[in-house]
Amino acid sequence: MVAFRQSTMWEGLEQRLARTKDPRHRAMLETVIEHAKAEADRSVERLMATLVDDPQYHFWVGATGRDAGPKGAESVRSYYRDFVAGGGAVFESPKDRIVVDDHNVVSEAEVRNIIPGPVAKRRGYRIPDESGHYLVRFRNLVLFKFGDDPTRALGEDSYTTFDPDAFERLDDADLPQAYLDYLAELSVATSP
Repeated sequence: MVAFRQSTMWEGLEQRLARTKDPRHRAMLETVIEHAKAEADRSVERLMATLVDDPQYHFWVGATGRDAGPKGAESVRSYYRDFVAGGGAVFESPKDRIVVDDHNVVSEAEVRNIIPGPVAKRRGYRIPDESGHYLVRFRNLVLFKFGDDPTRALGEDSYTTFDPDAFERLDDADLPQAYLDYLAELSVATSP
């Protein structure tokens, strides 16, 4: 079985929180930690609770130079529903770097994501066969921006780059339990 821990999404943030004294910075870190845990739990309502009423997302992927992030509560909610239902919601993101100031929590990570073949293909990975499951890798820098309220982010800016050959096909016997549970959730959600 592939060693895989979604808790890497928040462990580095918790370590940073333990070293942080400033109450505002602590509240912001706690919000981002809750956001990461809600992503791992695939809880759209918990994710939305970490955001202001009109969140603004900016996603910069590859060399297009275009912002592909959702804007406004309904667009962001729809993005997270699609994220949960789309086959790519099991990932780990060990933080290489975390920066906190009065209005931002910034983290950088080499993300590992387990996804079905069709999702890998849609994302631009040069997989040889869509019938399998793949462990893909990409570099990601995320900025959570905060206004006056340190408990609700104004939005998320994300910069992502990837190598289309940074993947490995996983044998079904090597799929981690978290991913198998996710596939079962998807199967139940799409059953008549």
